[in-house]
Amino acid sequence: MRFEGRAWKFGANVDTDAIIPARYLNESDPEALAAHCMEDEDSRFVFDARPGDIIVAGTNFGCGSSREHAPIAIKARGIPCVIASSFARIFYRNAFNMGLPILESSDAVAGVSEGDTVEADLSSGRITNLTTGAVFSSKPIPPFMQRIIQDGGLMGHIAKAKEKE
Repeated sequence: MRFEGRAWKFGANVDTDAIIPARYLNESDPEALAAHCMEDEDSRFVFDARPGDIIVAGTNFGCGSSREHAPIAIKARGIPCVIASSFARIFYRNAFNMGLPILESSDAVAGVSEGDTVEADLSSGRITNLTTGAVFSSKPIPPFMQRIIQDGGLMGHIAKAKEKE
């Protein structure tokens, strides 16, 4: 799996309330959540982020509560991948469970600027800043986890496996 998009750069400790503000947690519709994704962190994101854009962030992305709304909002916004120096542990699990691929690479975060075009290859862990030509490494996402992502998340993956039985 490979993704290419324009980088949206965020700092460290972006918590789940910044990803999807708590005032919208009574929503369960992914599209409604997507409409408010990152609005308190960068108000431009709501209006200017396009499907295919990639979030690039500092350490501890997704810290805070254990709500699944955060990766759902990002994915529904059309963001195919998040690259960060590190992720909060519960966000890491929730992201894959919801089918949102994430990659950890401090070098990539340092080497990507807002608006750069970035390519992320999940199979190889290779992250390329197409604007500058710089190449960075991340741990590849194992094939079984890529299948979970392709199936739309853990629930979709389980349903697909049951269909095969």
